[in-house]
Amino acid sequence: MTIENVLDRLKAGNARFVEDKLDGKLQDSARRESLTSGQEPYAIILSCADSRVVPELAFDTGLGELFVVRVAGNVANNSSIASIEYAVAHCGSQVIVVLGHQSCGAVTAATKGGDNGHNLNHLLSHITPALAASPEGADINAIVKKNAELTATELSSRSAIIAKAVESGTVKVVPAYYNLDSGKIDFL
Repeated sequence: MTIENVLDRLKAGNARFVEDKLDGKLQDSARRESLTSGQEPYAIILSCADSRVVPELAFDTGLGELFVVRVAGNVANNSSIASIEYAVAHCGSQVIVVLGHQSCGAVTAATKGGDNGHNLNHLLSHITPALAASPEGADINAIVKKNAELTATELSSRSAIIAKAVESGTVKVVPAYYNLDSGKIDFL
């Protein structure tokens, strides 16, 4: 599959999801058995951990098709970047989608500031650049989109493995936005 084929496949799967016409393929015991010797997911999804955003469903995929990394705010921290590097270097994945979503709680918490404890403050610090790059008074969803865009750029700047794959044309990083109300994914 080419990178464009992967993107087309993701978009087609999302269209089925939005239309409530999931095909439910590649989710049976035969598929599980076929994956015991390895995996070759065609796309990596860096998604928020929000329970309302389920990439495998939103893209109507089966077992072994997506390598999903989930962390609140879909941030690029050391662990999420390392996971993505693994999929790029060892699984042959061609597309990385950074998937923000409507009404993200992590972005909302980052805009409110305050002391949320050591760990959450550290996580929210990854969203601070999106706040700084957004116009004064920007709504949460505009900041979510900016966060996805900046995180997509950050993946290459913080990882030699991802940067090399992008530079060689074997991997493309794409920011996207999931609409909770419709299920539609907008590629930014």
